[in-house]
Amino acid sequence: MSNSLTVIILSYNEEKHITRCIQNLKRVSDNIIIIDSMSTDRTVEIATALGARVVQRAWPGNHSDQFNWALDNCNINTTWTMRMDCDEYLLDELIDEINTKLPLAKPETGGYIIKRRVIFMDKWMKRGGFYPHRLLRIWRTGTGRLEERAMDEHVVLEKGETEAFEHDMVDHNLNDLTWWTHKQNNYASREVQDLLDIEKGTTSENNVDVSLSGEQSSRKRWIKEKVYSKIPLFVRPFIYFIYRYFIRLGFLDGGAGLVWHFLQGFWYRFLVDAKMYELKRNNRLRQG
Repeated sequence: MSNSLTVIILSYNEEKHITRCIQNLKRVSDNIIIIDSMSTDRTVEIATALGARVVQRAWPGNHSDQFNWALDNCNINTTWTMRMDCDEYLLDELIDEINTKLPLAKPETGGYIIKRRVIFMDKWMKRGGFYPHRLLRIWRTGTGRLEERAMDEHVVLEKGETEAFEHDMVDHNLNDLTWWTHKQNNYASREVQDLLDIEKGTTSENNVDVSLSGEQSSRKRWIKEKVYSKIPLFVRPFIYFIYRYFIRLGFLDGGAGLVWHFLQGFWYRFLVDAKMYELKRNNRLRQG
């Protein structure tokens, strides 16, 4: 393998995905590190058998802490570092593109943005403003870290320019809706903390730029902090769903799209607001 690339993956009970993930990534890297949060299934066994380096560490409460710990403690000595999730994989065209372009990167190139497509109920969610989701996923080792946020964390590039690959990676989780809704419930609790940090101005200093003129992550963060967070509780989920499902044509994603856009674009957002309402109400009651 000509790429000097280390891939870091966080895992917990990912035996459904880990084989697909590692076998796919071995086509671009010989250095795959799994940071496992004490899985109770066969994740560690499978990953080790497939040649990945497995490091176990108890879950610290958020992705940023776990991932940045890996950056600081796993002795990464390759030119490039990559972030991936267990339920993600690279399309063949992207694999070819990485293998062709990464060894020839210009000195001023500090990182690469990859477009991610989401597969839900075996259907690509093309609409609703959900594609393309542009993410900084490859960067020069030592120049990128995850934002220290409870939720919605991005890689912050400390120096260098970014380039974008043409082809896509895929997020295709193989678990059922019961698992998915449980995961979203956990995410909602962390999202409440993130919105409270925005409200109080206590987010970390190491953040992506908040700007309408920047990369997609910067624009989305501007909308979240300057617009969405200012809209009253329980009103904003309705606005967001109408925007995604009707204005951004989410209804064209069919039956699976209806489930996706309603659950992820309305139910999840409403759950966040309900948890926020409950938290603030309880605080008022305690204060008398």
